[in-house]
Amino acid sequence: MGCCGSAEVSDPREWRPLEDRSCTDLPWFLLFTVFCVGMGSICGFTIVTGGAARLVFGYDSYGNTCGQRNEQIEGVRLSGLDHTDRKYVFFLDPCNIDIVQRKIKSMALCVSLCPSEELTSYQDLKRFAMLNGSELCSYELAGHKYPGLPERFTKCPKLPVPPSKALPVFNRCTPVDISCYAKFAEAVVTFVGDNSVLHRLIAGVAASKEIIIGLCLLALVLSMLLMVIIRYISAVLVWILTALVVLGSLAGTSVLWWLYIDHRLYGNDTSTKVTKEVKEEVEVSRDSGQALLVYAISATVFTVILLLLMLFMRKRVALTIALFHVAGKVFIHLPLLALQPFCTFLALLLFWIYWILVLLFLGTTGNPEQNEETGLTEFRLTGPLQYLTWYHAVGLVWISEFILACQQMTVAGAVVTYYFTRDKNRLPVTPILSSVLRLVRYHLGTVAKGSFIITLVKIPRLILMYIHNQLKGKENACARCMLKTCICCLWCLEKCLNYLNQNAYAATAINSTSFCTSARDAFVILVENALRVAAINAVGDFVLFLGKVLIVTSTAFAGVLLLNYQRDYAEWLLPLIIVCLFAFLVAHCFLSIFEIVVDVLFLCFAIDTKYNDGTPGKEFYMDKALMVRRWVGVAPSASPGPSPSTATAARLELEALNWSVWGAGSLSSLHL
Repeated sequence: MGCCGSAEVSDPREWRPLEDRSCTDLPWFLLFTVFCVGMGSICGFTIVTGGAARLVFGYDSYGNTCGQRNEQIEGVRLSGLDHTDRKYVFFLDPCNIDIVQRKIKSMALCVSLCPSEELTSYQDLKRFAMLNGSELCSYELAGHKYPGLPERFTKCPKLPVPPSKALPVFNRCTPVDISCYAKFAEAVVTFVGDNSVLHRLIAGVAASKEIIIGLCLLALVLSMLLMVIIRYISAVLVWILTALVVLGSLAGTSVLWWLYIDHRLYGNDTSTKVTKEVKEEVEVSRDSGQALLVYAISATVFTVILLLLMLFMRKRVALTIALFHVAGKVFIHLPLLALQPFCTFLALLLFWIYWILVLLFLGTTGNPEQNEETGLTEFRLTGPLQYLTWYHAVGLVWISEFILACQQMTVAGAVVTYYFTRDKNRLPVTPILSSVLRLVRYHLGTVAKGSFIITLVKIPRLILMYIHNQLKGKENACARCMLKTCICCLWCLEKCLNYLNQNAYAATAINSTSFCTSARDAFVILVENALRVAAINAVGDFVLFLGKVLIVTSTAFAGVLLLNYQRDYAEWLLPLIIVCLFAFLVAHCFLSIFEIVVDVLFLCFAIDTKYNDGTPGKEFYMDKALMVRRWVGVAPSASPGPSPSTATAARLELEALNWSVWGAGSLSSLHL
């Protein structure tokens, strides 16, 4: 992580794209490094204290690790045995499962061989011990005396003993017949229904695995193609959005007025007999009429405001279309951006596997304690060591957010390099690799600080969600409402901070400033262009949502055609659901990258229009598609420098218009 030779940081108000580079937020990088060292120390602690060995090799109910020589544990009988030849863990009653704790309550022993056939009597246990040298009863019982010992009912396995096979990794004797694990599966999966239905669904998935794989690849290809062709269909999607919003608002308002008029006409038809019940009906009818009138008036006001906003912001919507067009160009010049979701997913997957393994190691680490109810020996963390689990949990959130932030910074760095390079033929050979190297060398501290801020918001929200789930049905209405309100507020705050962090990373990639400075500068730019930001987020999110729907529906349609050969509905329903979920996940990953590119392009465009005016020495960096929209909705005071002359503005408009007519073709439809 080279931070030597740091350049002098320029004034954050003097944007000098890609000119100066220096380390940013170095103390936060050191703090994050120390935190990661702590995470690694937890793993080392579990390995040194034997927790990892107990999980991998297994241990019996007396604290002995299978497959090795053990030391005596004070106060625990039958501990300190030599289990060098006993490499497998055998449970006397594998179906004795605690649903709440999600663990097997049976006594566990270390044996040299798992029974490969069913043992129905104690004579079979004796014969198995004599022939194979593997005693399946407690250590203090001699194998040749099994049939006549009075302790055989409590210290020998429950008959009949099902045949079992040793797991290839964790060395546990697992019964071949998994019917006894249905109760445990219900606790883990919370599946309610007929087992035959479950078997049919699983059989349907197994029978359709080739089709499922093919449809998943189809969703992957469609997602990659959509990011390129969306530049051509974005205008159509925007007009679809406009038409749906206008027609929906007008239709909803018309229906409410129609219901109110119909109610008034129906309410005038009163009966000649005035009874108590009729009076009550009339009062209820009058109240309903007043409510409909209020709803109709509110809908009318909302529709009028909405139409005015759309009329006022229609030109800014054109900017969104232009940004989508340029984003498509970015993916043409930087096709490896499409691989970022794969790299991020791979990094997250590796980290999550590591985190789960260390968490399991922690479950078998600590001081040995005997359970008073069962008499079995368990290992638990006590004293200050019990906070290691909480430290490990915080690491899950922070490091996961750090990996996602690295993706945002990498994409932002590549897009910034593309935007602020005037001659696109002189782009670096590998802009994405260059962005990664700049991130690793200069800006890991900024990413660590931004991800830590998200962690500070996400952890309280997760804790409140856990409390809400635990108290479901027990708390009163007021407490439930307060919990939901806090959860929603934290969720909204997290989304806002994510958006601000993303723009702060882009500002850091442009000007190499610290996180706080970049966040402040990005926030000022966004506030100055609030209407544009609103239009881009509203219209852009809808367009991307339509893209996700398009991919899911296309994949589902292909799935219905292919799976229709399997006539049983219960068999191909689950494969179709799996394919649709995978298609949505893939589309979300790819289009999220597209969304990041659009947001970074807009920030670059806003900075370009604010600090450049097209005069010599302050030429624009923007693409000609954006230059068409340069003067749309820009206040005269938007730039701190001298305002461009009328001739300059006319010249730029003429250049953009000529390019649009002769070079872009379809962009002529953008002149609203």
